[in-house]
Amino acid sequence: MKTWLEIAYFAGFDWARDHHDVVIVDRQGKIVEQFRLDHSQEGWGQWRKKTASFAPLAVAIETSFGGVVDQLLRGEATVYPVNPKSAQRYRDRKVPSGSKTDFLDAWSLADALRIDGHGWKALVPTDPLTSQLQILCRDEVHLIGQRTLFVNQLQQALLEYYPAAMEAFEDWTMASTWEFIIEFPTPRALVKAGKRRWEKFLHVHKLWRTETAEKRMGIFARADQFSSSAALTAAKSVLAVSLAKMLRTLQQQLDVYHAQIEALFAQHPDHDLFGSLPGAGSFLAPRLLSEIGGGPDRFESAQHLQAIAGTAPVSYQSGQIDKVRIRHHCDKFLRYTVHLWSDCSRKKCLWAQVYYQKKREEGKSHACALRCLGQRWLKIIWKMLQTHVPYDPELHAKNQQLHGSWVLSLQTKTVQ
Repeated sequence: MKTWLEIAYFAGFDWARDHHDVVIVDRQGKIVEQFRLDHSQEGWGQWRKKTASFAPLAVAIETSFGGVVDQLLRGEATVYPVNPKSAQRYRDRKVPSGSKTDFLDAWSLADALRIDGHGWKALVPTDPLTSQLQILCRDEVHLIGQRTLFVNQLQQALLEYYPAAMEAFEDWTMASTWEFIIEFPTPRALVKAGKRRWEKFLHVHKLWRTETAEKRMGIFARADQFSSSAALTAAKSVLAVSLAKMLRTLQQQLDVYHAQIEALFAQHPDHDLFGSLPGAGSFLAPRLLSEIGGGPDRFESAQHLQAIAGTAPVSYQSGQIDKVRIRHHCDKFLRYTVHLWSDCSRKKCLWAQVYYQKKREEGKSHACALRCLGQRWLKIIWKMLQTHVPYDPELHAKNQQLHGSWVLSLQTKTVQ
């Protein structure tokens, strides 16, 4: 990476799925090169060849993640990510008529970088271990979303032809419920199987509970008394079994993902930092590390981290109007992760629960109270990254006492 004063040329990179448009300008704003390259080995070879004579080079692009950014970071260029909304405003500034082409997008980005880039933050490449962990965590969440989609489709199919199954089991994210549909695909097949097979299934899948076994047996026995037509049952049972088998396969792959994530998390130098966070556990701690960890210089300040994570509100002041609103332009994956972890932390950490409850009493919604709690947690995490010291509840309590925190006084009343 080069410093801003060292950069002599500025490129706007308008990326697409199969091709990319590039415009390069000099310090006076004159276009010195423009070309289109394919997203292929030959295309990126063309990129390196054409930009070799324009070094040092800075590149503005409307993303901060993905294969295109990975290719750019491999070269000599300094990469500056631009928010898509800001990119649209820069294009409107260059072309007020509203005209839009790939060339105009690239040109407006290049000139915006030349004029305003001194105040932008260059994209800092993360180490390979953190990058791999980040990609795995994000892909795992996408697969979990796919699992949720299949579960919803399965439940809808069962509501139409197999209400007894929906009555017998509540949690359809459990693998045992999918196996139930595979083994007993229709109400008639369930009743025909008989009591011994029902008992065997519940014992094999560790579902036998004294308080629920008798109720489930009763549901199984009358499963065919309220069912759909033969045609609907025959058709929907095929869909249900197909979804159950896909869910079983998808869960096996999710287990593989989680095992790899745990292995990488254990190898990471920041493992102890994020592993000490209350409520993070084996799922959220690696996600937090992959998005926040990787070195103390990744975020300039706690406020910078809070803005990226979307917990810091956006202020709007004009004349007599002075209000704040939720920050929409942020790292959505990090905001989602911090939201989940904040909710988990209040169940493991007393001061977090007290802080959350206070915000609720002030009239804030559940989501808003969790954002406030996440805002406070991110300040703690940023300090942990600077000192490389794991979270210590006793040390945090001492700091609260030292600074006279109102949270500590509420916490003391709660304990009493």
